[in-house]
Amino acid sequence: MGHREDLLEGAKRCLLEKGYARTTARDIVAASGANLASIGYHYGSKDVLMRRALVESAEEWGEGFTGPQDGREPVPDGDPVERFAATWDRILRSFLERPDFVASQVEVLGLLPRDPELRAALAGVLPEGGEGLVAVFENVPDTEVDPEAARVVGSFYQALLTGLMVQSLVTPGALPSGGDLVEAMRRVLSGSVLASREGRAEGGAGASGEAADGGPAAVRP
Repeated sequence: MGHREDLLEGAKRCLLEKGYARTTARDIVAASGANLASIGYHYGSKDVLMRRALVESAEEWGEGFTGPQDGREPVPDGDPVERFAATWDRILRSFLERPDFVASQVEVLGLLPRDPELRAALAGVLPEGGEGLVAVFENVPDTEVDPEAARVVGSFYQALLTGLMVQSLVTPGALPSGGDLVEAMRRVLSGSVLASREGRAEGGAGASGEAADGGPAAVRP
């Protein structure tokens, strides 16, 4: 690799080990074996290099869900509900396996209001991120995802992804499962948020939240 590639790889390592804001130009030089002048020559500034490292780290993480799965059980390709749950289970496992990556991504959220250049850089790749997530969940190439699906469904996945990343850092032992997310969506869409899973199965709670016999649906204590 040349200095440009060495610098980027060094910046990505620093991002995981030290975080976005705490990484200095000298840290990147030490991690890459390059020199200070080469940062300016190849990237213009340390900040530009770190923004590139942040985006590429996220892209590489996402590619881990589209390539070979290293012996892991394949995601079901038939029923969309099963695929949704299984894909989220795989993503949630990756959060627990890679807390350094999750922390590096979550850290920048607090920096965005005061760093317009960082905000602009992420805004530029956000649509691609939504497109990539739709492709992962639908198990199709990015080229098959239309702009409207990327905008609507991709934004939904990104919202869930960001929230679950934060949860994985705060309460890693209490993350919902993919099945929990499916159940949450079912309750919201059926208007039975307060009905327990058991009560709905036994009493046949409908969209109104009432059991089939007209009485109140069972609620979780």
